[in-house]
Amino acid sequence: MPADVSLFGIRHHGPGSARRLVEALDTLQPGTVLIEGPADASHLLPMLADPAMATPVALLTYAEDDPADASFFPFADYSPEYQAARWAVAKGAELRFIDLPAADRPGAPGRETEGDAPITADDDPIAHDPIGILAAAAGYADGESWWSDVIEENPESTTVFAAVADAMTALRREARPLGPREAAREAHMRIEIARAAKDSDRPVAVVCGAWHVPALAERHSLAADRALLKGRPKAKMKATWAPWTAPRLARSSGYGAGVVAPGWCDHLWHTRATQDRDSIWLARIARVMRTRGHFVSTASVIEAQRLGHALAALRERPHPGFEELREAAIACLCNGEAAVWDDIAAELLIGSAVGVIPADTPLAPLLEDLQRQQKATRLKPEALERALTLDLRSDSGLARSTLLHRLNALDVPWGHLADAGRSRGTFRENWLLAWQPEYAVRLVENLVHGSTIAKAAAGRLGEAMRAEADLGRLAALVRSAMVADLDQATEAGIALLERRAALTDDCHALLAALPPMADILRYGEARAGTVEHLGELMPRIVVQAAIALPYAARGLDDDAAGALRAAILAAESAIQLAQLDADVVTRWHDALATLGEDDQATRLVAGTAARLLYEADRLTAADAATLLGRMLSPGTPVAQAAGFFEGFLEGAGARLIHDSVLRDAVDGWLGGLDEEAFVANLPLFRRVFAALDRNERRRLLDAALGSTGKDHRGYRLLPGAAALWPAHEARIMALMTGAA
Repeated sequence: MPADVSLFGIRHHGPGSARRLVEALDTLQPGTVLIEGPADASHLLPMLADPAMATPVALLTYAEDDPADASFFPFADYSPEYQAARWAVAKGAELRFIDLPAADRPGAPGRETEGDAPITADDDPIAHDPIGILAAAAGYADGESWWSDVIEENPESTTVFAAVADAMTALRREARPLGPREAAREAHMRIEIARAAKDSDRPVAVVCGAWHVPALAERHSLAADRALLKGRPKAKMKATWAPWTAPRLARSSGYGAGVVAPGWCDHLWHTRATQDRDSIWLARIARVMRTRGHFVSTASVIEAQRLGHALAALRERPHPGFEELREAAIACLCNGEAAVWDDIAAELLIGSAVGVIPADTPLAPLLEDLQRQQKATRLKPEALERALTLDLRSDSGLARSTLLHRLNALDVPWGHLADAGRSRGTFRENWLLAWQPEYAVRLVENLVHGSTIAKAAAGRLGEAMRAEADLGRLAALVRSAMVADLDQATEAGIALLERRAALTDDCHALLAALPPMADILRYGEARAGTVEHLGELMPRIVVQAAIALPYAARGLDDDAAGALRAAILAAESAIQLAQLDADVVTRWHDALATLGEDDQATRLVAGTAARLLYEADRLTAADAATLLGRMLSPGTPVAQAAGFFEGFLEGAGARLIHDSVLRDAVDGWLGGLDEEAFVANLPLFRRVFAALDRNERRRLLDAALGSTGKDHRGYRLLPGAAALWPAHEARIMALMTGAA
């Protein structure tokens, strides 16, 4: 006689479902536990009970010949399937998956691409959101709240599985017929359940999504179910476990079976109904806020708990959910400031946990993909560091470079780019290679982003791009995608750049985006990729930066002025490297010119702008000398004059050797400073000349002191030499010896 079969309809990541399921299994004591999941991965199920396994993790199945054809089945502590597997291993019950094998995949060789189109609310509102239909019938505005109140957060110990089965049965009577793949899935599960019932002399427990319960309970002939599965070709598949992350369990990540707040679900699982869950959660909120520097009193926590219960009562909910406690926390702990809550919400409601898999886990697809690519590119991993020079004009050199860049995007720095070969064009890269054992672990960790190196690198860069608010760092990520030959990630990043650049007037952010953008355009010479769009975007950002620059340069302190100066110099180099249209360059130089005319512009920045205009021949030597003379005139405060002096000449002191007009302007200003002002600014002056080597300093001394008629060449450029000269000459010697 077949064994009794009990069907437990669950929510895939529901702490309440998981707790009720464990209670039901303890009561039933089944000899066989069957779980919705790929039948050909059953051998991996017992690993969930391995002490070395820490959730969240995911079962990963992928095609042998195409690892990109992969599927993930995530598990958390509060997943009912995870708890069922651990219960079965602990009790010695037979344990296996019963869904269609992973080898049965849409598009497998031997048949046309099959698969049910995604169900939408317009197609079939019942199948699209059955929980929402039940919630509406119970007077709830959304299915999440209803399911939470009835199952997830219900402190009552009575089982709800029979009620859920009845409700789903009623809904499925009104729903449209299933598509071919869903029908095949349920047929396969019925066949596996029948086989287990026949072979077992103890009860059989079936753990599946609540939607499937009515179909699995129906009586179907074995012949009819087999007919649905007949002729389904199989692909060669492999399966393993991979680390997962708490954010990937969230519905907001795009995971269809995800939950709204993984952190809250984890809290519900790890706190018992007999505990004061509300107080524990609010105490956790208070602790996180205090670590962020916010003051939170115990009295405020008590008041937040009272308010949470009042809100639940007002909404006719049996107890507060995370929504009520969130609103209470904003009111009582955050002083009504939603921005304070937003600062901590992700840490509390989403979390940042990353799973751990045992060391003896079957080889992961990223490692297999790496082995294939190492063989294809003839790159052998070695522990000792070795140099590798690549010519990107050859197919082999480009393939090797692409692999190394993709690994770097995955934080697997097998190769460090020592020199991009700028002095030898854009077609050469110099790498230092050294393989470390921990890189294999990092590859496994990156399975969360994709099952091939290309897919994982694109996924990780795409995730970083979406999270990056700084334009400069976003542009650098786009460059990383470009050199790694990840076209979709590159295009998506360029689109993000365009949208975010259009919404900002932050001059520093706009300037910071230009160097990596210029580098991308430069790399376009050596690599395939779509850079035309970027070629249109960069000029627009240059113009935006030019418009914002005059206002950004006003009233800056020393640190901010130094940062803007560095950004301007880097932007100028990028503009020249990208070889933009003359009209765009003119707009940029016009903005630089306004700084010399603006009395409110910080002098360090204005001096830097004047130097760039001089180097671009927008200022003649005479104009530059006139501007320098005006900025260094006796009526200008010494601090402002010194800032302009530094901005104009730091890093360009060699110009004074050859430009007598500029040199005379500087010489006259230095000679006119009183002793106190000169000594106070001497470190700054010396910094300007620090880039000159010994021969250049001698040549500048020749030019500056030659007119005195004194033979200064016999004096050594050492501290104290300046004391041998009259006051003006001594100052010049002090500058040169200090720079030595």
